[in-house]
Amino acid sequence: METKLSNLNISDKDTDTIITKNCCKPFTKELWCKECIHSLERSAENGDKVAMYNLAICYKNGEGTEKNLENAFHWYQKAAENGYTDAMFNLAICYKNGEGTEKNLEKAFNWYQKAAENGEETAMNSLAVCYKKGEGTEKNLEKAFHWYQKAAENGHTDAVFSLALCYKNGEGTEKNLEKAFYWYQKAAVEKDHIKAMNNLAICYKNGEGTEKNLEKAFYWYQKAAENDKVNPKNEVKSCNECKQPYTDYQ
Repeated sequence: METKLSNLNISDKDTDTIITKNCCKPFTKELWCKECIHSLERSAENGDKVAMYNLAICYKNGEGTEKNLENAFHWYQKAAENGYTDAMFNLAICYKNGEGTEKNLEKAFNWYQKAAENGEETAMNSLAVCYKKGEGTEKNLEKAFHWYQKAAENGHTDAVFSLALCYKNGEGTEKNLEKAFYWYQKAAVEKDHIKAMNNLAICYKNGEGTEKNLEKAFYWYQKAAENDKVNPKNEVKSCNECKQPYTDYQ
C-alpha cells in the first residue's frame, strides 16, 4: 500500500495544493517548507489526528524535514491511538518490518486487525496473510479465508487471487473449482493480475470450474505472456489449433 498524505483539515479545497494555517505558500507533498512542518507539528500536538498522520509520513519520507523513522513511528502511533485507520495500518507495517521500533509480529497483527475491522481493505489482506502463515498469531486457514474474502469483496487485487486459490485448494473452505474459476476470472479481467491470467488459462485448458476451451486458454496464456511475467511454454508448447509456438504470437 502506497503511503499517501491525507487531506488536512487545515487545507483549502484543492487536494493538490494545500495551505497551512501558518504558511501562506501553496505546496504539494513534494514541496514542504519548514513552516509547513512546524504547522503540522503544532496541529498534531494539539490533538489533530490527520496532522499526526501526515507528520508521520513527512518523517518517514524525509519531506520537509530529515528522515526519521523513530519520529514517524511515534506519530503513526499517536494517530492510530486516536482512531485514524490509515495510521493503524502503517503502524502495523512499522512493527512488521521493525521500522522506527523493534520488530514485533504480535503487535503488527493487532494493528492489522484494528485497521481491518475499521474497513481498511489492504489491512484485511495482510490480516489474512498473518492467519495463513501464523505470523503474530496462530495459523488459522478458516480465518485467513474469511479475511481474504472480505478484502476481495472490497476490491483488493491480491486478495481476489488468493481467494481463488483458497477455493481451488480447499484451504479454509470447501474445495470449489467453479468459485475458483470465478475469482481467477475477476482477478484477470478486472485487476490485470498476471498469475490469475495464467491460472485462468489452466482452467480453460483442463476444464476446471468451467467448460474446456482451448481458444480461451490460448488467449489467457498470451495475455499473461505479454506482460513478461509468465512463460506459457511451461504449460503448453504450442497452440492446439495452428500448432505454432505461443511465443510466435507475441
